[in-house]
Amino acid sequence: MNILAVDVGVGTQDIMFYDTDYPIENSIKMVMPSPTKILAKRIRKHHNDILINGNTMGGGPVNKAIENHIKRGYKVLMTENAARTVRDDLKRVKSLGIEIVSEREHHPELGRVELKDIDLDSIKESLSKFEVKLDFDCIGIAIQDHGYLEGVGDRNFRFMKIKEKLNVPRYPEEFAYYDMVPEYFTRMNGVLNTLKGYKPIIMDSKFASICGATCDPIVKELNSYIAIDIGNGHTLAAAFDNGKIIGVFEHHTKSLDPEKIKYLIEKLIDGTITHNEVHDDGGHGAWTTAPMDNIECVVATGPMRGILQKTGMKVHYAAPAGDVMMAGPVGLIKAIMSRHTD
Repeated sequence: MNILAVDVGVGTQDIMFYDTDYPIENSIKMVMPSPTKILAKRIRKHHNDILINGNTMGGGPVNKAIENHIKRGYKVLMTENAARTVRDDLKRVKSLGIEIVSEREHHPELGRVELKDIDLDSIKESLSKFEVKLDFDCIGIAIQDHGYLEGVGDRNFRFMKIKEKLNVPRYPEEFAYYDMVPEYFTRMNGVLNTLKGYKPIIMDSKFASICGATCDPIVKELNSYIAIDIGNGHTLAAAFDNGKIIGVFEHHTKSLDPEKIKYLIEKLIDGTITHNEVHDDGGHGAWTTAPMDNIECVVATGPMRGILQKTGMKVHYAAPAGDVMMAGPVGLIKAIMSRHTD
């Protein structure tokens, strides 16, 4: 079976093409600029009014590029699905000076940019240069989606859904969705629209990375530990007991220093961390069920994991499939394989 797994972050998109007939370490791997960075560059190249269409995707650099385009005196028109990249609340999108237009409208006089979190044509073209044909049986995509419910802050809503999912301890691969996701996850539904006909497995990128960390050979032997993914934009830590998640916290990486991250990890371990203290500090939130006994170590992954070196904590730096940048894709592959073996 051939599996294509793509973890889409704010800094990079991490791509693995895995043939199950061979060791996973021999998989084809690419770490490329993220789609939001690529599309932000395309927007900046325009020196005219533009129409942005396509699907809801990760914002960040794209949103900044749109904001700067308007400041430069140009008009920005966006279709509804594309506009939700800026804000799910379309009233707030309009307040920024963006005009929402119908998908059926044609404006040949305008520059055009199409938004999407996954670009299979570009991946196929890149691999074809190395005589690799991108034929796959399954595809998995990891993105971070806060979800949207009118009147509820996105950080609160995200943790509302995490707590609902963790009403009982769960394995991280149980955070995957198979060819269908709830309507309130607008970015995930954008991926489904982009990949119509492929029936992708879609997973939140932070849980995909945590899932991938559990595939590290040393981590497989652990029972009680904290797995933490310290990404370019966000950091998520999960408390594990016998393979299942019993607590989490999530914050913005730029707000964390060694002292604060150690403090939060220790509070997650002893079961005293609260949603409010993380949320009020500008993070997403926290949730836990009980203190952990006999914690073995902290398992770390993510491009910014080096922050833990100054905490004095016992840390194992996970490298699933021999590559720390492949934690997300390996987590997706684990979720896909568990589905096919059920």
